[in-house]
Amino acid sequence: MLKTIRAVYVFIFARKRFARLNRFLFSLSLGGLGVMNYGSSAITGERAFLRKYLPNKTGVLIDVGANKGEYSTDALALNKSLRIFAFEPHPKTFKELAEVVEGYPTMTAINKGVSCTTGKLELFDYSDKDGSQHASLFKEVITDIHGAEGFVSHQVDLVTLDQFVSENSITEISLLKIDTEGNELEVLKGAKDTLAKGMIKAIHFEFNEMNVISRTFFKDFEKILNGYKFFRLLPNEMLEIRDYHALYCEIFAYQNIVAVLEQD
Repeated sequence: MLKTIRAVYVFIFARKRFARLNRFLFSLSLGGLGVMNYGSSAITGERAFLRKYLPNKTGVLIDVGANKGEYSTDALALNKSLRIFAFEPHPKTFKELAEVVEGYPTMTAINKGVSCTTGKLELFDYSDKDGSQHASLFKEVITDIHGAEGFVSHQVDLVTLDQFVSENSITEISLLKIDTEGNELEVLKGAKDTLAKGMIKAIHFEFNEMNVISRTFFKDFEKILNGYKFFRLLPNEMLEIRDYHALYCEIFAYQNIVAVLEQD
């Protein structure tokens, strides 16, 4: 039946004059699947996810790419018992994060980036809007994706999650949030041992056009997070990605992904 409907649709609508209509329907369909739902946390699905997932959790939340701390403070509003470590490498943004943290005794701000190795790297941002939420370890995110005419860079310190977890005697991470403008997979590579021990119960990250710049596929996340169930966030619920299909998974556009350890 579905094949017949598709064949009829293609016969009628697979024509140049219907291209705008087809693009419009395609865009609507993406939104229904949790892709390109920009806007408030209510539209992205982040608010609903945190409200459903966090209230009964204990232990540690690690916020990688914390920016000014909105995600972390939203989490604490739902569960004051959480111990939060918020990483923000940008020197200007970190100053604002540090001021926010002063009002939250269970939250610690760390002026470092997180990746697969320790050391130093250049963090790139707009020359006219330095301190933006788009700052990235990939220059092309600023120049190509966002089309900036000029950019600035800051040398930032890097740490791996494995190193940080070991040094701070962390035994369980209830939620790991990663928003690093294309460097998400490298963060997970630096958590190889922590992942292998099943210490990270859930991971929230973005998958978008920045992954074109970093040459990262959804399949790469599926491989490194073996043993996790994947979901796309919808405004009020989560849509499970049950089986990998490149057509439905390799969509390089804004989406919020949550990976939950299966034993949990």
